[in-house]
Amino acid sequence: MVSKTKHKIIDNFIEKNQFQKIVNTLFDNNFPWFFQNEINSNYEKNNNSFYFTHLLFIDNKINSSFYDLFLPILNKIKIKTLLRVKINCYTSTEKIKENKPHTDENFKHKGCVFSFNTCDNTCDGYTKLKDGTKINSIENRALFFDPSLPHQSTTCTNVKARFNMNINYL
Repeated sequence: MVSKTKHKIIDNFIEKNQFQKIVNTLFDNNFPWFFQNEINSNYEKNNNSFYFTHLLFIDNKINSSFYDLFLPILNKIKIKTLLRVKINCYTSTEKIKENKPHTDENFKHKGCVFSFNTCDNTCDGYTKLKDGTKINSIENRALFFDPSLPHQSTTCTNVKARFNMNINYL
């Protein structure tokens, strides 16, 4: 099936040593995660849907002391205006759970989902685009697409959690 949604995938997006430095910090017990009571605004309350995030950049300013660690990724993207940078942690579920479709903003902009884990196991989570295309989570993979179009995140079943970074920019 040929995708009708324009997207681009780049594997091995940053150098292996840079990637490993980020992953070592991200998976450390001291990296701060923040509980989010819902995955996106399309959820009804009390649906038992949650995840953890770490917001690196929002409202035109750096929001985390860890921001510089992620510059090897950000510096490889042609960004005119950075809108938001968020790290996501979707915990494992018994069966893959596709979260409801959502848009990141209601205006046309650019986005990148950068995957952090397959490590020793293959993370079976993915990002699903508007046309149904599933982009697997593979470590050091960058997915470029228009996040103003509906898309979905998922949980995973075969690792403890699915970790990725969501970058919104112009």
